[in-house]
Amino acid sequence: MLATDQEAAISTKPQPDCLVIIPTYNERENAAAIIEAVLRQPHPMDVLIVDDGSPDGTAAIVREKMAVHPGRVHIIERSGKLGLGTAYLTGFEWALGHGYEYIFEMDADFSHNPDDLMRLYAACAENGADVAVGSRYLTGVNVVNWPMSRVIMSYGASKYVRLVTGMPVHDTTAGFVCYRAAVLRHMHLDRVRFKGYAFQIEMKFTAYKHGFRIQEVPIVFVNRVLGTSKMSSGIFSEAMFGVIKLKLYSLTHSYEPAPQRNDNR
Repeated sequence: MLATDQEAAISTKPQPDCLVIIPTYNERENAAAIIEAVLRQPHPMDVLIVDDGSPDGTAAIVREKMAVHPGRVHIIERSGKLGLGTAYLTGFEWALGHGYEYIFEMDADFSHNPDDLMRLYAACAENGADVAVGSRYLTGVNVVNWPMSRVIMSYGASKYVRLVTGMPVHDTTAGFVCYRAAVLRHMHLDRVRFKGYAFQIEMKFTAYKHGFRIQEVPIVFVNRVLGTSKMSSGIFSEAMFGVIKLKLYSLTHSYEPAPQRNDNR
């Protein structure tokens, strides 16, 4: 095949229908490895890194991977730490603008096993879920190497959210999620209010109130080995008070029903 023919073949190759969004801040120890782990999944998946001005050179490592995997690895560089929720919202808008059908949230530090991406994908693409949640608490407490105080705080927070909201999700604060694009288009992302830990709760609760189908997929969550955790007690406080605001808001506002699907699921 001539070089021009090879270039034409590359340019007409179908774009993957999956995009994995990974927010980063000072993740130079993990960035290259997590990108490669996503790209080697049996179903093709692209990667979008949303980096909040990491001073450790994370973005430079991502750009190196972009050169190795042209068209498969992307980056949005922001000027500073603007919050987890805004990172994902920025990524969602980018994903919708580029035509992806399945859009994932995932941590950079391997606390989420990249091989579980395929299980979340199957829940949406094959089993009819609109939102697939990688759940630490569906079958007990599946968390490795967390101090007991943090396990109790996280598990208790999810129980509290479920009690207040009535949402039938065991891991309401999970950050390993797959959304069908139709969910994000329907939810009016410009109305999402929370930027920190409560963002995860708000997204699931809003999808639930619209009537989208949420399926939990049991996973094992492993505490990071490399890098520094970004979690704090203040983040949990936001979630605890935020869920009350979400519930009160839901009592006085209506949610447009999810559109009917034509796939007979």
